Amino acid sequence: MTATFAIVKRLLASNKISFIITALVVLCATSSGDVVLSNGNYTWLLAAMTPFFFVFYDDTKLMHLGASKKDYYIGCLISYGILAFGISLVNTMIHLLIDPAYPAKAVINMMDVCKWTDNGIIVAGIQQMFFLLLVMIFLHVLLSMQPHWYGWLTDAVFIAIISIFTPIAPLRAVLGGFFQIIMLNSHAILHMGACLLLSVALSFVGLLVLKKKTL
Repeated sequence: MTATFAIVKRLLASNKISFIITALVVLCATSSGDVVLSNGNYTWLLAAMTPFFFVFYDDTKLMHLGASKKDYYIGCLISYGILAFGISLVNTMIHLLIDPAYPAKAVINMMDVCKWTDNGIIVAGIQQMFFLLLVMIFLHVLLSMQPHWYGWLTDAVFIAIISIFTPIAPLRAVLGGFFQIIMLNSHAILHMGACLLLSVALSFVGLLVLKKKTL
């Protein structure tokens, strides 16, 4: 575990560009009008950017330094968990302390849009954390696949799903139902359970992809 935690420390330290960009956007983003988007929502940018650095920059570098594939991958998952908690905590605090003081008449935060705050601010923060963890693991696995034929096939399948399901009402309802479960869901147990199960399933897929990867 010592090697794994050393990798976690290295991963988080090497992700400083994502931290800096996210912090600048959160601090500098401005909106005008009676209805504005909460600056806390921009913290999600960190979750979207981090997998790109972990996959395209850190994996080869760390393994060339002697880290095993297993230690690297476990380190990534732990790092995603830490980041999901941190991002959720920051956005929750902004929503709780700063959003009410904003001069606009209404401040929209994704925690409200996703109906998580229906369960109280603490549970909403936990739901947000599970969702962000799922997003980061999904992006990590998808990006890891890209150099391989099955990565291109996965991209084609996603494009086909969006292209076919969106214009056809019954299929669009199926697609909408999926997003209602993993994101727009006020049922805390169902939402967190679905996100956790998908995160675990994707983690195993990501491990299989990493095992086949050559350096």
